[in-house]
Amino acid sequence: MTEFENQLREIPSAIEAILFVSPEPVSLTQLATTLDISISAVDQGLKELEGELSTRGIRLQRSAGRVQLTTAPETAQIIEKFLGLEATSRLSHAALETLAIVCYQQPVTRPYLDGIRGVNCDGVIKSLLGKGLIQEVGRADGPGRPILYGTTPDFLQHFGINSLMELPPINLPVPETENNHDEMLKG
Repeated sequence: MTEFENQLREIPSAIEAILFVSPEPVSLTQLATTLDISISAVDQGLKELEGELSTRGIRLQRSAGRVQLTTAPETAQIIEKFLGLEATSRLSHAALETLAIVCYQQPVTRPYLDGIRGVNCDGVIKSLLGKGLIQEVGRADGPGRPILYGTTPDFLQHFGINSLMELPPINLPVPETENNHDEMLKG
């Protein structure tokens, strides 16, 4: 085996070690710079590592050009039990409903959420912000410049998905009127 082939075999292991010690997601550029390899070599190493991890209790999670190690979704109950989180990690029906709206329609404003749900969502938004599942992503251009909310990488991790593209498709009804009321509420 050539030295080049040896180096290629070591890349997934080196990436795993870096991700293991990193307290936050790492960009592909950071990995490439640290390992003194190309981004395409990093990507190939990540694919190999992902395959190796698929049978273990750890997964690779990619989000916004960054990657990190996370626990496998199927281990969630045992991890919650170990950490004593069983009672505190459940989301209420209202929180799940609001989170689904944010997830599929982001970015959205609080008035948009209030309009869809038919109730004031202030408390639910505060709860989701506190849990790190949603974040402020900007301001709408409309009157009062309301805050726009979107999901976070923690949202992806919480639900064990790598990207929003993995969410199941939904079929939303098309409004019968041609006014822009919904768009005004959305921001």
